[in-house]
Amino acid sequence: MLSGLRSTVIAIKPRMRTVAQSGARGSGFGVGGTKAYPYGSTTAVRGHVLAALGVLKLATADQMHRLMAPGHKDNKGFRNAALDLARHGLVVSEGSSRDGHKIWHLTPVGLDAAAEVLGRPVGEMGGIARGAARSGAPHAMAVNETIIAITRTPATATRPVPRQQTSPAPATATAGPVPPADASPGIGWVGSWSTEVPLAAPSSRSGRAGVRADAVLTAPEAGLPVLFVEVDNCTEPPETLETKFERYLRYFRLTTKSSVGGEMPLWRTHYRPSHRDGHPPLVFVFNPGTRIGPQALKNRMTTVLKGTRQVWSGNYQADRGYGIPVPERDGYYDFSDAIPVLFTTLDRLQAGGPHASVWWRCGHRQWETLPDALDNPADHRAWQARDTARRARRDEELAQRERERERAEEERWATEPPEPEAAREVVSCERCGLPTTCPVGQDDASVAAPEDGWLCPACSAASADVYQQSTLRQVLFGKRRRGK
Repeated sequence: MLSGLRSTVIAIKPRMRTVAQSGARGSGFGVGGTKAYPYGSTTAVRGHVLAALGVLKLATADQMHRLMAPGHKDNKGFRNAALDLARHGLVVSEGSSRDGHKIWHLTPVGLDAAAEVLGRPVGEMGGIARGAARSGAPHAMAVNETIIAITRTPATATRPVPRQQTSPAPATATAGPVPPADASPGIGWVGSWSTEVPLAAPSSRSGRAGVRADAVLTAPEAGLPVLFVEVDNCTEPPETLETKFERYLRYFRLTTKSSVGGEMPLWRTHYRPSHRDGHPPLVFVFNPGTRIGPQALKNRMTTVLKGTRQVWSGNYQADRGYGIPVPERDGYYDFSDAIPVLFTTLDRLQAGGPHASVWWRCGHRQWETLPDALDNPADHRAWQARDTARRARRDEELAQRERERERAEEERWATEPPEPEAAREVVSCERCGLPTTCPVGQDDASVAAPEDGWLCPACSAASADVYQQSTLRQVLFGKRRRGK
């Protein structure tokens, strides 16, 4: 991805080459420098600088060093690369951070070069933050530190380049903590991030209808299709933060036409959906610094949490099913129109990393890891699991009662002799009075009698013979009696 830097730098306007060459003739070359890059920077490090500034917009050499290549011994290589790129008109420094480090940002030509390095369209790169470094850019520096703390680029060993030095180079102090060699891994890489992302409807001509996200992380390989990040330096009133939450909710509720004709959320046209219910998660990073103490920070977080309850809390759905006892009736929270809001502090992220228990989900009651904080333990899935467990317990109780009944019946038969079966009542013949011999189950007086009445076999046979020997007239009118 960084191979495109060489062709980009070669394609710089002739005016920029003239400026660089005139500056080189006046100041001479640095140690290991060349005519084109007098400060001796390498192509790889120059690509790192362009990629970092293309994402961060504003950054110091130390921040670029810790984000892109923390395995380097110090940030001198990044300082030299920024100076070389400045001679070509790709980057410029207009101020310093409040701790004294020079802040760099891209020029319009450098923005095109950074887009080629990152492999992004120029239209998605955003602005160049012209003039923002003159005040020290404290908010941008805090956003950079948050991205560095979440990404935690592994410190890959590099091959040292032998150089001839006339005098020992002074040690360079770093502005932020350098992660140890055994630090926990991070999430994503520099290309997974975007900063100062405007979120608004395409038809909105002004940004008042939307919100501008401080940073957006897209890391599907880590189970995070999209994660919106806001950084608070604890200088604004809590009501301002609550307004930003409401703007996020309005943006997530916007819909547009899908390719099949139905409606879909507008944010789905830019980012991948997740398997979780509700809107994309929103991380709020508090950076109190030395401005407020621990108790004041806790009070601020509590105030923001209470003031944004309608944003992150779900709607309770009670279980009103029939056949379920009232004490056992349960319910769940519907998070389909809620934003998962996570609180953390910059100090916690820098100390433990994104995979530690540094996230406080609004609505939960403890610090959790990121997967646990993003989960909804009180949603429909949890209710289904509880309902399945309740049904299993009821079935087990019924089966247990049936087993106990069978066991009691077996014990009763073992201790008491079986009662003799009562003799079945036999119906007598209506002609001769002898017992009838009907089929099995027919010797019951409760069964309806036949048309010719209950008869024994002999009477039944005699009746059949008489019927067969009689003529039709005799059957209908009876036999005529003859006179003597």
